[in-house]
Amino acid sequence: MSERGFSAEELDTSRPHPARMYDYYLGGWDNYQVDREAAEQVIKIIPDARPSARANRAFLRRAVREVVRGGIRQIIDIGTGIPTSPNTHEVAREVAPDVRVAYVDNDPIVSVHAGAKLTNAGNAGFVLADVRQPEAILEHPVIRRLIDFDEPVALMLVAVLHFITDAEDPAGIVATLGDALPDGSYLILTHGTGDFHRHVDGDAADAYKNATASLTVRGFEEIVPFFDGFDLLDPGLVQAPLWRPDGAPPTVEELSRVAFYGGVGQKG
Repeated sequence: MSERGFSAEELDTSRPHPARMYDYYLGGWDNYQVDREAAEQVIKIIPDARPSARANRAFLRRAVREVVRGGIRQIIDIGTGIPTSPNTHEVAREVAPDVRVAYVDNDPIVSVHAGAKLTNAGNAGFVLADVRQPEAILEHPVIRRLIDFDEPVALMLVAVLHFITDAEDPAGIVATLGDALPDGSYLILTHGTGDFHRHVDGDAADAYKNATASLTVRGFEEIVPFFDGFDLLDPGLVQAPLWRPDGAPPTVEELSRVAFYGGVGQKG
């Protein structure tokens, strides 16, 4: 169910893309020299970029398992990035094999990989769209085919909103998407922050200035309002490794290397 309405000219490998840079942080190979150079610039400024990305990915897995255990059988994963196993549908189906997943990303190269790694799984589809146009996502045929908006949905915005500037109204984007969801739905969200690291705000943003999306890290008080209309599950909005960790709690040293907040909220 991949939707590939793009031309070869749209496969821009001349500028770094956050999805491919994230793939590099995770140790993947689905990236280009321009992405690796930009990512290494970020790592030079923030040596904890890689541990942060891995902690973010681990949060995703825990959060998906939690909402599926809570009864969710359909997920919209916006900003999915380059497919990295275990993907959202793989994690979800460890708990319930009938979960449907709609993946969304704005990078045509992600779409190519999605066709090979995601949409051949059954009950999964890919939409080439931008989170800055939430109405287009909600009305897309693939979304409408996979997602029943009369039943609870898990909306995932994992490591996405820090690529949305204040002028692009991230709160309005989340509100538009959230308003479409029925009671009982969940919002799974992570966001980059400078609260735990010096120099993250300006220096990291500089490393993304030539990328296809700029970086806007935010503090706790700026991120919490994204959950308006959702009740945060315990332990609330916390540093990503502190959200319902598997096994022993993270150490102080481990936490010192993570620049992400994470939280899960339920509507209604």
